Amino acid sequence: MFKILKNLKKTWVSVLIIILLLCLQAWTDLTLPDYTSKIVNTGIQAGGIEYIAPEVIRKSQMNNILIFTQDDTNILNDYTLISKDSLSEEEYNKYVKIYPELENQDLYKLNKLNKKEKEELDKIFMQPFMCMYFIQNEETSNKIKTQIIANASNEQKQIMEQMQLIDIIKNMPENEAEVLTNEINKQLDSSLGIMQSQVASQATKTEYIAVGVNTDNIQNNYIIKTGFQMIGIALISMAAAVIIMLLSSKVAANLGRILRDKVFKKVLQFTRKELSEFSTASLITRSTNDIQQIQMLLTMLFRIVIYAPIIGIGGFIRVLTNSNNSMAWVIGLAIACIMAIVLILFIVAMPKFKKLQDLIDRLNLVSREILTGIPVIRAFNTEKKEEQRFENANNELMKANIFVNRAMSIMMPALMFIMNAIMLLIIWVGGHKVDEGIMQVGDMMAFIQYTMQIVISFLMISMISIMLPRASVSARRINEVLETEPSIKDKEKTIEFIKEKKGYVEFKNVSFRYPDADTEILEDITFTAKPGQTTAIIGSTGSRKIYNSKFNTTFL
Repeated sequence: MFKILKNLKKTWVSVLIIILLLCLQAWTDLTLPDYTSKIVNTGIQAGGIEYIAPEVIRKSQMNNILIFTQDDTNILNDYTLISKDSLSEEEYNKYVKIYPELENQDLYKLNKLNKKEKEELDKIFMQPFMCMYFIQNEETSNKIKTQIIANASNEQKQIMEQMQLIDIIKNMPENEAEVLTNEINKQLDSSLGIMQSQVASQATKTEYIAVGVNTDNIQNNYIIKTGFQMIGIALISMAAAVIIMLLSSKVAANLGRILRDKVFKKVLQFTRKELSEFSTASLITRSTNDIQQIQMLLTMLFRIVIYAPIIGIGGFIRVLTNSNNSMAWVIGLAIACIMAIVLILFIVAMPKFKKLQDLIDRLNLVSREILTGIPVIRAFNTEKKEEQRFENANNELMKANIFVNRAMSIMMPALMFIMNAIMLLIIWVGGHKVDEGIMQVGDMMAFIQYTMQIVISFLMISMISIMLPRASVSARRINEVLETEPSIKDKEKTIEFIKEKKGYVEFKNVSFRYPDADTEILEDITFTAKPGQTTAIIGSTGSRKIYNSKFNTTFL
């Protein structure tokens, strides 16, 4: 097969463009599951809030949050305080429409930060923000307050009962406040795990509501923006796929033309010896059906054989890096099952593909002999015998085709069963992990999509396996023709043509034997046939004497 593919050198530019477009398409297809995860996790569950650190926060709330962190300076450096006194009337009217709470108290507004800076701020901001959100919950607040009051004196108890928990923490000694903060953080880690960021987003949303921000607009804008990004990526993927198919068809058609041209020119050089090795029917099959098999394979080769490994390996890397990889074993199980089925079918069906092409040769041979010999068949009244001969060749080809098709027809239902079973397994295992707080719903959906991409890539490879063995046999048969060297070759340098000897046919010390003969039929023959004269070679009937009317000569 690789020897055949060497003929693609003339179309290397198209092949390079196809490979680049395949990489582009693979990137777009592998990017879409991330956007699905974002829409579910951020757009729906987090209300469209991408970052935990709020764009705007009340001054009172900020002061409370700073109690639970040592990074006061880093946080405050990223915010700007806005108040009635510091703003012009125009600026104040502008901000108060967006943040109505500005009318009642000062606000901190987030400075313009890039993505990396916002992510760094989130890491600093999340823990103290979650602590504040935790103690503002009435149920948890009462439990912590009860624990603190239980260890206090009677006088302190009466005072603390009238105070809010946050005020109690503010008046606590620094070391006791730090111990309490650490205890709250441990409770958050044990109860929420990886879900802290999602709960923190709800805390941010609560703060936005307190400031008066329209959270519905935040959610809708995020979903619409992400949706349009997904549509744009899908359009890029579609355009790449269309161009790939067009270029692949062009490259495959050009390869078919090159192979047909090479086979035809090679056959024209064959002598009787080579023609006896390849029957006429076999040469016709190799020039048509075999080349067509390779052309059909090449049309799908780039789209499947090259694209599938890219998407499969890329999807596996994405699973290990971008999503929860605790279920990576599911992908390994799916791939193992698929490879087992494909391997079994290859072992069963591969020998039949070689036989299939031989049977096509046989059918073509019988058909050609019958069609060219119809007058003789009718003369000897052997129509029934020839019909039975054709029927036998036809039935043998039919049985081989049925066996191969039955074997391959089992593959697709089996592979689809594996794909659906794997999807159910992911949902069952992932559902338990979501219930335990180990995985988010969006991550599970992204994992399903990545897994399906990986499984489908192997499905595509298994589908091409139906064509690959037969095309491999065809490639070997074509190479047999192209690699056969004629036993008689023209000399590289010929004797210069002499004008005075125009029309002369001259033999000097010529010998001849049939390819399978042990001795020469003609040995050391020398003669000259001159134009305008009759040169006769006498032989028995059937010794293949040939008459040349142009030179008025007869020769063997």
